[in-house]
Amino acid sequence: MDRKAVRQTRLRQGAGLFILLLAVLAAAPAAAGALERLFAPRADRWAFWDVRNDHSDQVIDHSQWDALLRHYVVKGQDGINRLAYAQFTAEDRQRLDDYIDTMAQRPIRQYSGMQQLAYWINLYNALTVQTVLQYYPLDSIRDIDISPGFLADGPWGKQLLSIEGQALSLNDIEHRILRPIWQDPRLHYALNCASLGCPNLQDRAFAAEDIDAMLDQAAAAYINHPRGVSIESGKLYVSSIYSWFQSDFGGSDTAVITHLQQFAEPALQAELAGIKRITADRYDWALNDAP
Repeated sequence: MDRKAVRQTRLRQGAGLFILLLAVLAAAPAAAGALERLFAPRADRWAFWDVRNDHSDQVIDHSQWDALLRHYVVKGQDGINRLAYAQFTAEDRQRLDDYIDTMAQRPIRQYSGMQQLAYWINLYNALTVQTVLQYYPLDSIRDIDISPGFLADGPWGKQLLSIEGQALSLNDIEHRILRPIWQDPRLHYALNCASLGCPNLQDRAFAAEDIDAMLDQAAAAYINHPRGVSIESGKLYVSSIYSWFQSDFGGSDTAVITHLQQFAEPALQAELAGIKRITADRYDWALNDAP
């Protein structure tokens, strides 16, 4: 078969797969959830970034990002933190750009592991806010279809900046650096994807000196909120995060429930004790926009 015929065959196969996926998505929400689990990025360690200097006493200043969070994060009475995107001034947009540009100039591999951890979390969240602001107003971050690839969705796959000569996307930061190198499930509570179903965007920057406590607090806040965990008529419903990244939480329903119990408040912990399986998962992709 010549190259032209091969290309045509691949195009037909791709079109057929796309039509099949659309049919499945239209058939039932549960099927859509299964597809999202199928295409959730796997942790894939990028060895270049697995370098640190724990003898270093250098500290990274996140005060610019911290000030923006304290000013624009709005804590809702429903327990969800929202961001006042519409209120961002031109000056504060520039401050956000300057912060990200400054972070991109850091020789981050020369810093200690804890400084790196805070750096990557803050940079991920700042890049997400910057990206939303560039396309705002919008209903969902998934409407920002700038990722490369036939079936790509949202902004996560697009390379947004370069650090130490390496072009990076949001997916790279989360799935090739943070998840595989630190292997801490609590990271899912720190990274914000600008959605109501996501764990809260904190109202202050992560700092190396208290990052462990902040991760615990973020985990507890999400797990004890209905969008994280809900028990209805004895059935357990959880955020889709626990489905998409089940391997990070132990790889089974039982392991996920054990993880939830670690951070659950007494009443929820008691209810979880009698549950053996997860009934379903759900997620709200609406933008975390302050009214």
